[in-house]
Amino acid sequence: MILIYVNRVTTRLEYTLDFVFQNRGITYKTTNHKSSFEKFEGVKLNYSDQEFENTPSIFPSTMLFSEDIGTNEIEKTKFHLFDCLAFDRIPDPFASIFYILTRMEEYQQFETDSFGRFEGKNSILFKYQWIDKAICDRWSMEIVYFLKDEANDQITVLKEPIKILPTFDIDNAYAYKFKGFLRSSMSNFKDFFLGRSKRLIERQSVQTGISKDPYDTYDKIISLKDKNISYKLFWLLGDFAKYDRNISHRSKKHRKLIQRMSEGCEIGIHPSVKSNSYEFYLHNEIERLESISKKRVHLSRQHFLVLKLPYTYQTLIGQEITEDYTMGFHDLVGFRAGTARPFKWFDLTKNEITNLTIHPFVFMDGTLNEYLKLTTEEAKRKIDLLFQEVKEYGGEFSFIWHNETIGDYGIWKNWSEVFEYSISLN
Repeated sequence: MILIYVNRVTTRLEYTLDFVFQNRGITYKTTNHKSSFEKFEGVKLNYSDQEFENTPSIFPSTMLFSEDIGTNEIEKTKFHLFDCLAFDRIPDPFASIFYILTRMEEYQQFETDSFGRFEGKNSILFKYQWIDKAICDRWSMEIVYFLKDEANDQITVLKEPIKILPTFDIDNAYAYKFKGFLRSSMSNFKDFFLGRSKRLIERQSVQTGISKDPYDTYDKIISLKDKNISYKLFWLLGDFAKYDRNISHRSKKHRKLIQRMSEGCEIGIHPSVKSNSYEFYLHNEIERLESISKKRVHLSRQHFLVLKLPYTYQTLIGQEITEDYTMGFHDLVGFRAGTARPFKWFDLTKNEITNLTIHPFVFMDGTLNEYLKLTTEEAKRKIDLLFQEVKEYGGEFSFIWHNETIGDYGIWKNWSEVFEYSISLN
């Protein structure tokens, strides 16, 4: 056990210490009793402004003992032998972990994209070239190594096996099937007007049953069970709108597909873009999925990854969602929260630990192909680097694909091999 001396215990401090020690199977206890701390003969750490002889010490910033959000001056510095953040010129690895894990910078004023999203390129992680590193886990291990050196290697760290977790967003169940007479007619007219004869022929071929719909890759998804790979789906059921364009939830064929897929995995809601502005829509969409699947819905991932802190997570909690899979950047691959480990969301506006579990993802198909413009071989190399990071520091190797991106159709030609590569790593 590690005994940690602190001036006082706060919720922020407990949250951070649990991430550093408890997650790695290391028992710890805090105290503010000087005499007991000095007499303790086991592994000790002084995280206070007090001085103790022959005791490893980390001088704390105010971050974990305050309720303020973003009032510190922040810069890159070094603690011991590794890079971390300094708050008001005080190097503090514990505060660094809390700052990144809670996404504190996203509570402040920042430039957004057209969806109101915080972009990875504006993050401190990108600025200091930490985006492709599980930096909170690296900092945690450096703290442990620091103590191991002082304690003659008396600390044992739990090494958990990596879990590969493919997830799929179903934004558009089919390219051509079951769109209804009006949508199909309008699409035919648009393709004819724009001279897109190939799409006209494809649509007719699919709708007459001659060809398979190019977005119908559900057999491939279901086959993951045969490889003993668990997976999760997130289904868009919002009303038709500019950015929410799935088939109607009233379609019997669509409902039957959802029911079929729910037999092999857990399906979460994929909240529509407009539900970010009106909680009423989110509530309706969750009810639709529960009605179709005949199961309670506890999982969520935002459509277009529109995550607005703290509003999005507060709203999900209000709708009894207990697990969210949105934590990752749309424009960059890597570790938005500095970890691949699931963790409880800390609401900075209330200064409390919530019951909402956050499951970070490390990459999305569209980021590799459409944002970063990588070739399939470049994408594989990038995926392997991310996998090795998670393998070393622990967590879920979770990633996002879509039903339409694993079928080698259109701009996704040959990308099914990248998908296969991502589920075959070990």
